[in-house]
Amino acid sequence: MTTVPEVSEVSEFSGAGGAAPAALLRFATAGSVDDGKSTLVGRLLHDSKSVLADQWEAVERASASRGQEGPDLALLTDGLRAEREQGITIDVAHRYFATPRRRFVLADTPGHVQYTRNMVTGASTAELTVILVDARHGVVEQTRRHTAVAALLRVPHLVLAVNKMDLVGYEESVFAAIAAEFTAYAASLGCAEVTVVPLSALAGDNVVEASAHMDWYGGPTLLEHLESVAVGGDPDREPARFPVQYVIRPQSARYRDYRGYAGQLASGVLRVGDPVAVLPSGQSSTVAGIDVLGVERDLARAGQSVTVRLADDLDIARGDMITARDARPVSTRDVRAHVCHLHERELAAGDQVLLKHTTRTVRARVAEISYRIDINSLERCPGEGVLRVNDIGRVVLRTAEPLALDDYAGNRRTGSFLLIDPADGMTLAAGMAGEALTAVRAGGGRG
Repeated sequence: MTTVPEVSEVSEFSGAGGAAPAALLRFATAGSVDDGKSTLVGRLLHDSKSVLADQWEAVERASASRGQEGPDLALLTDGLRAEREQGITIDVAHRYFATPRRRFVLADTPGHVQYTRNMVTGASTAELTVILVDARHGVVEQTRRHTAVAALLRVPHLVLAVNKMDLVGYEESVFAAIAAEFTAYAASLGCAEVTVVPLSALAGDNVVEASAHMDWYGGPTLLEHLESVAVGGDPDREPARFPVQYVIRPQSARYRDYRGYAGQLASGVLRVGDPVAVLPSGQSSTVAGIDVLGVERDLARAGQSVTVRLADDLDIARGDMITARDARPVSTRDVRAHVCHLHERELAAGDQVLLKHTTRTVRARVAEISYRIDINSLERCPGEGVLRVNDIGRVVLRTAEPLALDDYAGNRRTGSFLLIDPADGMTLAAGMAGEALTAVRAGGGRG
């Protein structure tokens, strides 16, 4: 039996004996400025009893020093000094909380249009996105932009929180009109799973507790929906994808026969004895062993950080990918994708960039910018040749080395990538390979 070196690894998903991960929902919040998003998150944390006593006391003191009559719930999430001074959310804030039914990782993202790139960051790993609108203003351009980004990122579940219902007299007709407009727009983007909740974050209506002012609404509160929505797929149905992060070859004589490949299993399940392929070389082997925290296991599931040992001594390095032999991703140097441009610096055809895909980074050239998407009409705007900050568009890239790419619609982890400026290392764009967004039109008005 191969001796397993003691490798220090930590994974929040790793369970004893390779057990399935506990119930966990990653979700993001988005909304325009002053829609009350920070207040909603604060209300959710407070009413679900996820705020420590000293945190609440600090909020009460800060609110009193500002001359406010009661605690400002937004202060629970706006943690940066600049955020508190300006009364806006600037950066993505991650909050961890739990109820008896589920654990949550919440990414609270900014509402200002110049911080749309932060929303991409927060929603990229989310299984659900909560988009807020002010009941007085309804669906605005930033609402459409956030919805388009959520659709582009293939977030499985979408919630529209119609906030500030107290300021429109809790009128059902106002809610119904907003819900109809939003669901039609979301459907045109291919978002099939949409839930709409009327609420007041300030008053606490339908956030954690059901509202006494909206007896016409028979749906769940926001928290009830978050606790009950079905998340996560069946790992056994997904093809195994294991990007190699580090090759472990101890120099000690005690482990002279040990050679392992460390990383995080991006999707699927790997079992001892499984036939696998190594990309981009195309070499084949069999899984000889799986080590988790220095202990041998029979299998590894998506999300676990593990070390994989193969039956054959192959030439494998960081950036290679170990995959299911009979369900390999496409290995290509021609990448067609939708991207969300994140930087003030324009992206133009002919630009030289670095493309980071899982643990592999290669040189690439922007061969073509096919079109930009008008997020209001969903029409293609061809011929512009550049993408500017917050633009969503279609590009063709030519890489210096082949990449093992999945279609983003089938695998979010191995179908996504980043474009990086080779001069200063700044992230330029987030990309989704394949037809991540199919609802754009070649011309004409909205249908």
